[in-house]
Amino acid sequence: MVILTHARQLRLSPPPPPPLTTIIFDPTSLSLALMHSDSSFSLYPHFSPFSPPINIIIPPSTPTFVSPPSSAATFLHIRSNDVVRLIFLVSSPHLAGSSILLRFYMLRTDNQFVRVRVVCNQSDLMFDEGKVGVIVKGNHGVSVKLASAINVFAMYSVSDRKVRVFAVKVVGDVVKLMRTAVIDCDLPVFSIGVSNGFLMLGEEGGVRVFNLRLLVKGRVVKSEKTKGRKVSLVNGMVVGSNGSSVLYAKKVNGSLDEKIGKHYDNSGLWIPVTIDIGSYIIIAKLKPVKMRQNSQEGGVRFVSFKGKELDDCKASKVPLEMSIKAISIQFLGHNKFLILNSVGELYLLSLSNYVSGSESVHEMKKLTLSMKVQNLAVLPDDSTSPQIVWVSDGQYTIHAIIVTDTTDSTANENDTKDIEEKIQRPATQVIFTSEKIQEIIPLSANAILLLGQANNIFAYAIS
Repeated sequence: MVILTHARQLRLSPPPPPPLTTIIFDPTSLSLALMHSDSSFSLYPHFSPFSPPINIIIPPSTPTFVSPPSSAATFLHIRSNDVVRLIFLVSSPHLAGSSILLRFYMLRTDNQFVRVRVVCNQSDLMFDEGKVGVIVKGNHGVSVKLASAINVFAMYSVSDRKVRVFAVKVVGDVVKLMRTAVIDCDLPVFSIGVSNGFLMLGEEGGVRVFNLRLLVKGRVVKSEKTKGRKVSLVNGMVVGSNGSSVLYAKKVNGSLDEKIGKHYDNSGLWIPVTIDIGSYIIIAKLKPVKMRQNSQEGGVRFVSFKGKELDDCKASKVPLEMSIKAISIQFLGHNKFLILNSVGELYLLSLSNYVSGSESVHEMKKLTLSMKVQNLAVLPDDSTSPQIVWVSDGQYTIHAIIVTDTTDSTANENDTKDIEEKIQRPATQVIFTSEKIQEIIPLSANAILLLGQANNIFAYAIS
């Protein structure tokens, strides 16, 4: 039996300027970001709502102020040699929205967020010393969306109609940034998710799934120095003077591995590397992937809310369900995602790992709920234990439901009810709030933060 063990209103010190519009929380570092109505942010490192006395929160250090304007933000984890660094990434319009400014705030060991210098060597990326940020040559327009995973983040510009994928590396106190892929979008994108080897775009009627590793790996370009030629390489293969493939190069999770015989060089993100093959000297460098949204290369698939895989959504007649939009994508664990659509329905999407030479498997199942969901919160967990998913109708109630990792794609129609009972249990806890709910954010597997429309923040935990 689930029992409510903690419930309290939080009072930050110093109090943030009202009103608040968005909460972003990083459960790993316990860092909190509060967005204000003027699009500025207050960053609180090491935020732990249940350890101080009741109704009091005293952060260990002064919050960092992120000046407006800000259009989107995310916490980004950079992992290298078992060391994890945290960066708060925020986007802003630059030059009246004709370009995009990316600012990077790194959490130091003294629990302070500081802006850091960024190294980038691509023609469409430039570090601005005055702005202390990276200017991306691309139209910001009315809206930008950000989503991140370890060492990687993706950015979608509504006006520019492009999804850009970036790899990030930290060397000392310097951030190295590289754009690894650009996806040209013909169809509107309403949400974006990056996690566990997948990039997902929320579209009308369902979600489009990309293999993130292929987008991060990039392509390799080589030139023979003696002849000054440059050749695009497919899958990292270099053709030698005798026509044989003598070099295998690949980029995975922000590093380029280049192998020739017994020679091995891990040179990280930053190319070129010089390779001596007989009488030839080859210079290899990484080149970003370019593809279209409706491409069928690399196992790209569109999965509709009806559970069907579609190779191309640009049909002349748009099905009725295509007017329903995927507005939120949340990673659940074990290649499973929760998808919330624009009419308040919640779906469980199960994906298989990409295997060379075979098609990936997608399975979309609708969860049975007694409400039209407006808010969704879940903490990703790769364990096999059932997970608590928090849902709200945007009014005054929050339901905690249990979703398990048990599915059976071979079951027939008569087993549908049994399958639903396996993957979802009825609400085990209902929380009634004194304020209309604006946003809910996961703190841990069994705790959430709630932002009320009266500008108050509440913490709830169950056991």
